[in-house]
Amino acid sequence: MNDRIHIKGLRLVTCVGVPDEERALPQSVAVNVAITLDKSFKGFHDRIEDTIDYYRVSLRLREVAAMGERKLIETLAEDLAAAVTDFDGVCAVTLEVEKFILPDCDRVSVEITRARER
Repeated sequence: MNDRIHIKGLRLVTCVGVPDEERALPQSVAVNVAITLDKSFKGFHDRIEDTIDYYRVSLRLREVAAMGERKLIETLAEDLAAAVTDFDGVCAVTLEVEKFILPDCDRVSVEITRARER
């Protein structure tokens, strides 16, 4: 059994884009995160210490997104996924980064799944 915690539509501010002009100003992207735990929710006894603190995860994702510039949202996705798998108790993460850049298009996104390196 693999229980998951989901964070959906988290807005992050970052500098990302291939043209220099696109990276000149911070922009908003959205991320959807599915965190697979290495144990089930059963037995958590309503204690935050037994699970992943999704607020702390959201803060870390904001920090990572704000660091430096990236040309590709693929690179941003890798950096964000690595930050999530660094949390104790995380087995894997599926992460989607959504960018709002193309005219006549709701969004462009990439999705990756990464397991924690043991």
